[in-house]
Amino acid sequence: MTNNFELSNNERLVLDVLGRENSPKSAYMILDELRGSGFRAPLQVYRALEKLIGMGRVHRLESLNAFIACNHISCEKTGGTAFVICNRCENVQEVCDDSVSLFLSGLTKKTKFKASKTSIELHGVCDACEDA
Repeated sequence: MTNNFELSNNERLVLDVLGRENSPKSAYMILDELRGSGFRAPLQVYRALEKLIGMGRVHRLESLNAFIACNHISCEKTGGTAFVICNRCENVQEVCDDSVSLFLSGLTKKTKFKASKTSIELHGVCDACEDA
């Protein structure tokens, strides 16, 4: 994983916004938060996000068209990640362990499919929201 000192200023700012909470943010939400830091156009955010995703520091949640900071050092090594997304509070938990990787590997073998990207997104209600 890349150290923070190896990030550009824009990448660092975007990562800081995403790292503050466990709820996903769209590129436009990130842009709104960073306008005071010199961000003027969505392209600045998208470029930073693209680099951060390539470094394994940020994940794109496809179903939400949003982004979240990576919370696991082992993501790059395990090869598979699952996201548990609460539909009420929008809290996202990242699950990155061998069981996810083994499941995805078995699925690709069973279906004789070469995956270029592997992640699972589960939507539902977290315990805290269910109890409320």
